[in-house]
Amino acid sequence: MNTLRFTAGEPAVEITQVEPRRWHALDDGRLAGRAEATTRPDGRIFLSVDAWHRSVFDQLARAMLAALPEPVHTVVDETDHEQLAAWQQAGLTVRRREREYLVPTDPPRAVTPPGVTIGPAEEGPLRELDRVIRAEVEASVGWAEMPAEVLPWQSADLPKYTVAIENGYVGLIRVVRVTRVPRIGLVAVRADRQRRGIARALLTHALGVLHEAGIETAYAEVNEANAAATALFESLGARRGDGIVELMRDGR
Repeated sequence: MNTLRFTAGEPAVEITQVEPRRWHALDDGRLAGRAEATTRPDGRIFLSVDAWHRSVFDQLARAMLAALPEPVHTVVDETDHEQLAAWQQAGLTVRRREREYLVPTDPPRAVTPPGVTIGPAEEGPLRELDRVIRAEVEASVGWAEMPAEVLPWQSADLPKYTVAIENGYVGLIRVVRVTRVPRIGLVAVRADRQRRGIARALLTHALGVLHEAGIETAYAEVNEANAAATALFESLGARRGDGIVELMRDGR
């Protein structure tokens, strides 16, 4: 795999802020690099820089960091060692590592725990379950440790959810089907119902629905520090792909 990003040379560039969160690097009037900051739906600011030369990358990064409030984040492929080093030189540190998984949609069927049913979600109970799970995560590792792709609740997302029910909603899975390979965005179970096979039942149910629709593979990103989630996906035949590194700078 070619991991070389930057070419040799240090062109003399002028950094121009062309929009409130967009910068250009100009070399004698020609575009030599660009940078952009975007705010994700969860409120986190993510940075991106596109430049051929490391010196141009560094200047664009400095301009962005000087203008933006912290904390700021960025995501880098783990094999892109040059860009990873460039962001670390700019003052960002590794916050989390995600492992990409390709998950077959026809895994062995899980046995649903006694008393638990799997089915479509209704907005009111789902909204309450979302609130409970977020509070539990915040009280343990902190919601900031969740991936940026785990978005705030939106009513329009209701069809993406499937729930586990046991005297009320106790678990959920969110599947996004906006690309050829659907993404499993979140699997979560209430703390007092964990370690009973509910997460596995939710996941195999969702994969089965995709399989019946003619979709052979789904996609997921798993925090490498989450041993339980890693074991769950690998037990279903998921194949490891590339890794993603999330970096952050927080001056607070």
